[in-house]
Amino acid sequence: MRLREIVFGAACAASVRAAARLGLPDALGETPATAEELAERLDVAPEPLRRLLRALACYGVFAEAADGRFTHTGMSRLLREDTPGSLHHIALWCTEPWTWDAWPRLDEAVRSGRDVFADLYGKSFFEYLHTDAADSARVFDRAMTSSSRQAARDLAAYVDLTGVRSVVDIGGGQGLALAGLLEKAPGLHGTLLDLPDVVAHADPRLREGGALADRVRLVPGDCRTAIPVRADLYVLKNILEWDDASTRATLRNVVAAAEPGARVLVIENLVDDSPSMRFTTAMDLLLLLNVGGAKHTRASMTALMEEAGLPVEAVRPINPHLHAFESRVP
Repeated sequence: MRLREIVFGAACAASVRAAARLGLPDALGETPATAEELAERLDVAPEPLRRLLRALACYGVFAEAADGRFTHTGMSRLLREDTPGSLHHIALWCTEPWTWDAWPRLDEAVRSGRDVFADLYGKSFFEYLHTDAADSARVFDRAMTSSSRQAARDLAAYVDLTGVRSVVDIGGGQGLALAGLLEKAPGLHGTLLDLPDVVAHADPRLREGGALADRVRLVPGDCRTAIPVRADLYVLKNILEWDDASTRATLRNVVAAAEPGARVLVIENLVDDSPSMRFTTAMDLLLLLNVGGAKHTRASMTALMEEAGLPVEAVRPINPHLHAFESRVP
């Protein structure tokens, strides 16, 4: 029966996507409601909506009472857009139309060891997003922002900034993690290093006129080519997921740029020794499918860092799905 449930897993993912797209979690408030009441609020057919709710309730997304009314659960609340830590945009991103084309070709990716995207769409993943799938690109941006915002809070709570005067967020996207660290330590100065079109759209707090702008430098560049920044703390969060050659180049550039004693914090999802294995291994396979990338094991990340001259002093959880590899430049 468990295997039957697994092979019908697409139905569960599709049900979550449907609920998010319909606005179902937002339509249900604190008062239990029938499928008919919810259908009227959403302007949908009541009986199919009941069937959708019943399917979701089997997985703990909503709950059905004995009188047939539905209530929220912890998981269904996470699909509301107004919930702190909402997974609304993540749920949409992980079930975008291209994913349904890519997953059935996982066996091809396993055989070849490379992504299947060019074969599917005639172009690379990000080129496809930005030229052919504007709606999906917007979902991607919202999902990454949502995920980064929660990770930034957890990172700020985790990092000990004692004695740290300067920090650089390498490949930090909008700079949400950097902003969180700067807000935590008023005397801290920071640098955001990412590609030119990325830093141009940095978090408003970091741009000119922003609340943190007087303590921030926005540096356009590619960390695989060079890291022209010296700092007390180097943060690399979820960017070492390309091919190993690119990861090696980035880590070598950190060592070349940093002064001896500088701290290096590599933050990654692990596909071993983690309480979120089902989640992280799924992300690992999705990376294989769309860009040919990979998540790390504790051993593989440690080996790459030590090969680059960064001895790993500790590996600690930041939250259930992120781990920090702590090192200092010799």
